[in-house]
Amino acid sequence: MPRTHHYQVDVTWTGNTGTGTSGLRDYERSHDIGAGGKPVIPGSSDPAFRGKADRWNPEELLVASLSQCHMLWFLAVCAQEGIVVTHYADHPSGTMVEDSDGGGRFTDVVLRPRVRIADPEQAGRLPAVHDRAHHLCFIANSVNFEVRTEPEVAETARPAHP
Repeated sequence: MPRTHHYQVDVTWTGNTGTGTSGLRDYERSHDIGAGGKPVIPGSSDPAFRGKADRWNPEELLVASLSQCHMLWFLAVCAQEGIVVTHYADHPSGTMVEDSDGGGRFTDVVLRPRVRIADPEQAGRLPAVHDRAHHLCFIANSVNFEVRTEPEVAETARPAHP
């Protein structure tokens, strides 16, 4: 029987500059995202939509969420498969297109994980691990656009033997 998980966060608009939403240019898009005593994430809209560049926007958070989910599954599968990962970094990007009415949608996200492993002889196994991680990722399974993975294995080093 499948297990069900629920997630709850608090999103609070902090952009009232004194006149509320009296006009599209009369308020800030700033808001705070929080959950259960965790550090607050300062949010806004993308600067292209009158947001603040020094705050996270929903589009960045979506790309980050896909990257985090893939990384966490990748690390778990590697641990299960006996592949020792010593470094993991990603530089993902996403593409969103706007419609003529101002709405829009993501068309794709590309994950670019760079991984280092302890045993270079296991590098050939990593494409299958990335595929498995992608298949298991809750977030990738929940979006209606393509999520591609373009992994790179960085230098690897054999662990020192006693």
